[in-house]
Amino acid sequence: MNLAKEPIFIAGAGRMGRGIAVAFAYQGHEVRLIDIKKRNQEEFEELTSAVKAEINSHLKFLAVSDVVPKEMVLPITERIKVYRMEDQSNIWNQANIIFEAVPEVAEIKKEVFSRICAGVSKDALIASTTSSFLVNELAEFVTHKGRFINTHWLNPAYLMPLVEVSPGSETREDKTNQMIQLLESIGKVPVKCAPSPGFIVPRIQALAMNEAARLMEEGVASVEDIDKASRIGFGLRFAVLGLLEFIDWGGADTLFHASHYLKQSLNSDRFSPPPIVEEMMESGNIGLKTKSGFYDFDSTKIDEYQLETLKKFIDLLQHLGLLSTPKEHVL
Repeated sequence: MNLAKEPIFIAGAGRMGRGIAVAFAYQGHEVRLIDIKKRNQEEFEELTSAVKAEINSHLKFLAVSDVVPKEMVLPITERIKVYRMEDQSNIWNQANIIFEAVPEVAEIKKEVFSRICAGVSKDALIASTTSSFLVNELAEFVTHKGRFINTHWLNPAYLMPLVEVSPGSETREDKTNQMIQLLESIGKVPVKCAPSPGFIVPRIQALAMNEAARLMEEGVASVEDIDKASRIGFGLRFAVLGLLEFIDWGGADTLFHASHYLKQSLNSDRFSPPPIVEEMMESGNIGLKTKSGFYDFDSTKIDEYQLETLKKFIDLLQHLGLLSTPKEHVL
């Protein structure tokens, strides 16, 4: 099956479904956006108008931002067709790729998957876009579980490159590979993760956001300064270095000692370093300076790697207008 040319079927015409529809239509796919709610004809026509208006608005914004040629806005919009599931009893038998994007309510998902599975072929690739349910939980609602997978898109789906792909215990490897290849074909950056609450990004950002709220609550800094610090001190570095890569740069020993200091000073176990950091301290594999940490570093290429990374950082600072320029000596 050539997934790069397959029409995309999306169950659910809400914000996530619309964003995913734009992402695929933008890359040339025909998209069937299927409303799963029971509506009369007038209500459905109102929904269709709202969907088209929102999609058109997204694309016009991209055109104004010089991302999409203005003449492409209408053709891309026209690739997306809205259907009412109640009127299309056989719509799913035309589908080989389906994304479920309905509300995070188990009963609704169960009903929609039942409708989908009753019509699609047993080899059709089915994905949920859930941000709450584990893949193995939702797989219970799906026949032929080997073709089912979770794909967690980040909002706005048509802009954010990352998609967290979470195969279940029964997901076939070839189906996982198909999904990754499909996402890469439309310019997305998929990452694979095991079934775990919060996937990768929400789990990390929940901790960071809660800590930011605590800083404000404790009067450590103003809302504006906390946000400025997180954007310029936190966000910039992690746009270039991954979190684990950053540990290797500074050394797991730095994290180890800082974590224990915060744990003791703030009297909270939430700052305790995980066992893997303790193990790194015991083994001596603490990162770049020992040539081994979360990553293994080739000693002959460390200087090149460091220079390339710093160049990316400088490019980002220059792009954002945050890199100061030298001034002549003032007496």
